[in-house]
Amino acid sequence: MRRIRLTVSYDGTNYCGSQVQPNGVTVEEKLNESIRRLTGDTSPVIFASRTDSGVHSMGNIAVFDTEMRMAADKFTFALNQRLPEDIRIRASEEVAPDWHPRKQNCTKTYLYRIFNHRIPDPLVRLYSQFCYYPLDIEKMRQAVRCLTGEHDFACFCSARSQAENTVRTIYGIELTEEKMGAGRLITMKISGSGFLYNMVRIIAGTLLQIGSGIRPVEDMEQILRSRERKQAGPVAGACGLTLLSIDYEKELQDYIEVENEDWSYVLDQRELKEWKKQEAAGQEALSMPAADQEAVSAPAAYLTVRRCAERDYEGLLTRLFHQNYRNGAACTFVRDLEAPERLAEGQKYGFYSIFPAGKGERGRAVPEAQETAAEDEELDYLWKACE
Repeated sequence: MRRIRLTVSYDGTNYCGSQVQPNGVTVEEKLNESIRRLTGDTSPVIFASRTDSGVHSMGNIAVFDTEMRMAADKFTFALNQRLPEDIRIRASEEVAPDWHPRKQNCTKTYLYRIFNHRIPDPLVRLYSQFCYYPLDIEKMRQAVRCLTGEHDFACFCSARSQAENTVRTIYGIELTEEKMGAGRLITMKISGSGFLYNMVRIIAGTLLQIGSGIRPVEDMEQILRSRERKQAGPVAGACGLTLLSIDYEKELQDYIEVENEDWSYVLDQRELKEWKKQEAAGQEALSMPAADQEAVSAPAAYLTVRRCAERDYEGLLTRLFHQNYRNGAACTFVRDLEAPERLAEGQKYGFYSIFPAGKGERGRAVPEAQETAAEDEELDYLWKACE
């Protein structure tokens, strides 16, 4: 059985979202029908990102399994001949049979478009949110600055969301404008590790209030800190939203360093990164010093918590332990520089338990940039978390 990855573009106007559902026609339904007619296989597609009714895509990712021996890149043309004109496959390639589009580290990028004028433009009505109030784009730009980085974005998540964890990382937000006839088209480009249900549209709805003067710029940071959905603006229209791209991480970063008002940590992934690199190259043993061989045969990640608010502590450790496990770590060595007593044998964080690190187990020192801050601390990791 082969697994084929598709890059899918679609106009979401006539569809009840991407995912199959009983109350209307969806993109996934049309894609499944086309694959079945081409290959005879009934394995359903799996989308990387589920989009709502009326939301568009330039680069959603989907996979399906097939026994058909056609060259992977030929599926693009074969499926496009069988798909309606508002759905197109932009690329197709073969991936590992166990590759899953929702279980990879990635960067998702969305565009949200707003047509700003006194009168709607029929030529952009299907692909932008109309706003007749004059918008101050400079205020909107000031407002979004506080959103970059890793935060709890519960305030921008609709109540119907099933997400247990509302922490996400926004890598960048950019607002641009261009003349569009007598009006102007304002575009928000936002990239992040992932997004909660209706998150981009609620951010856009809040920005519309700030840009039109209904709310002050300072409200955005207060909304973020509140973590309450009722504090944020309305959900902006679906037609303005387009999933631009999903870019998968080719290799792990050496370090992930996060600093915000609620928590601060450093995650050392060097050992895990090297192990994954050697595994991908098909080598049986790692070219590392003999003293490190045993540790790397069961690769670990190394987490240093510099500080964390009590309300976020359990969620932070659970999330990072699971992230490390998904990335291939057999365990996570962990230490707490702020309150070491918070870690104790037998504590449970989701599916993961805390144990004392063995005497023969090797730890990692903090990154060079953090050595000064931690120079009075024990550099060995005294605890480890395993599933």
